[in-house]
Amino acid sequence: MSTYTMPAKTKRPASAPNTAYLIASGDLRESANRAGWPTQAQMEADVTAALAELGWSVVRANEVDPETGHGFISSQRMGLEVFKNIPTDAPLIVAEAVWQYSHHVLAGLRTHEGPILTVANFAGAWPGLVGLLGLNAGMTKMGREYSTIWSVDFTDDWFRRGLKEWTESGRITHDDSHVRPLPALPDTPEVELGRALGDQLLADKAIIGVFDEGCMGMYNAIFDDELLNKLGIYKERLSQSALYAEMLTVADAEADAARDWLTGNGMTFRFGTDEATELTEAQVRWQLKMYIAALRIADDFGLDAVGIQYQQGLKDLVPASDLAEGILNSTERPPVFSRDGSRELFAGRAFPHFNEADEGVAVDALATDRVWTAMGLVPDNTLHDVRWGEDYDGRFVWVYEISGSVPGSHLGGWDKAEGWRQGPVFFPAGGSTINGVSKPGEVVLSRVFIADGILQADIFRGSVIELPAEETQRRKHATNPEWPIAHVVLHDISRDQFMARHKANHVQLVYAPDAETAGKALVTKAAMFDRIGIKVNLVGRVDGL
Repeated sequence: MSTYTMPAKTKRPASAPNTAYLIASGDLRESANRAGWPTQAQMEADVTAALAELGWSVVRANEVDPETGHGFISSQRMGLEVFKNIPTDAPLIVAEAVWQYSHHVLAGLRTHEGPILTVANFAGAWPGLVGLLGLNAGMTKMGREYSTIWSVDFTDDWFRRGLKEWTESGRITHDDSHVRPLPALPDTPEVELGRALGDQLLADKAIIGVFDEGCMGMYNAIFDDELLNKLGIYKERLSQSALYAEMLTVADAEADAARDWLTGNGMTFRFGTDEATELTEAQVRWQLKMYIAALRIADDFGLDAVGIQYQQGLKDLVPASDLAEGILNSTERPPVFSRDGSRELFAGRAFPHFNEADEGVAVDALATDRVWTAMGLVPDNTLHDVRWGEDYDGRFVWVYEISGSVPGSHLGGWDKAEGWRQGPVFFPAGGSTINGVSKPGEVVLSRVFIADGILQADIFRGSVIELPAEETQRRKHATNPEWPIAHVVLHDISRDQFMARHKANHVQLVYAPDAETAGKALVTKAAMFDRIGIKVNLVGRVDGL
């Protein structure tokens, strides 16, 4: 008779009345976890106090680790172990005051049976709002029900009403009256153009080059081939090791020529000598080798867009990718030639780069580039993190910010750009940002995401405004002063409506010369998306539709 060893069943604790469990997903970089822990601990204390006033207790599912000095879940394996301490049906809070890697906790969240609440502090010092939206987008993609809420100090009536609703019903209802489906499109030249561009993409197809998927745990940024291929878009899966290997073949003189082009067009760099804390010429040289290498590989594979993950893997080898990314998305940029010097690569055009290998951005950037080019507009576009915002002079002004990669044109030209060193907490090898303040103007904003098992796009309008210099500096120093910033006012979309609706940590931004042209470009882009099978949602006031 055979003897088998049966696995022991994991015993989980039983849930208790009026008791919520709390977890915090963290970074994979321990330097970031340690630095952000005091902010996270204060936020958790505030949330716990608010629940106590409702007669609820909070149990932290894992204690602070005395060796690391923080209580973040810092790996997927750790997440699996922590979830063993949580009753499967317990109300669960995921509290985020910093950037977090969603995949650390998604396995546990996918099978958790109790109500889930994601909560963040509405503050700029750490990217907790960015982390919250990324986590929300991941759960939206996998069809997991959740509620979400945020607060500046967790004492306002709006937050407390929402928290009370969650304790009583397991859900929070937000206002979504600003969202409507795309109506029947009128017979206009813009609609005709959008549909023709969609037909072209479906017939001729396009290739996006992905230098490693899954950047920083962004499950929401990975689009399955079955969804992308229906649009006429296919992936060329590339390795960042190949990008690094190609960088090694780029001559110093080629990189220096690209730097000289930037400085000749007015960009300045804040150079120092300390590699650990200052920007150096060697760091910038590596970044421009990456720029040249990316275009050569794009030429090799016939790519239509490219995305570099960078944040894991390459960060341990070379300086940050942001400078290369922002240059790629610029129509006016240093020329790059084939290896034998006989051809200029992608001459006279921006080459769409989707930052952090976010494939929602890839679809968006590809469409934007084609629509804006066909309309005779400047197609330079980029993503921003939804970082933070506050009221100013009677309006809510968002801080949209990205870690350094914006086209020079978004700042008003390369002479408005400064190269600052990336912070060592996130970027140990340094590298230059493209720092500056986005010029005032009319913009079209959008996000392509997965919900209900299909690709959807939210499209909306906004204005980048100019703020007084002292207010701009206050906002930059409240976030990351080395990064480029955009002061954005959305059209008929409140702060809380946007936060409740937006299904990503990123938002795509592209300029138009005036409001009328922005409206026409939005309609053209919506028509193209609709033609290739993306469900389009209009968000806020969209003139003409």
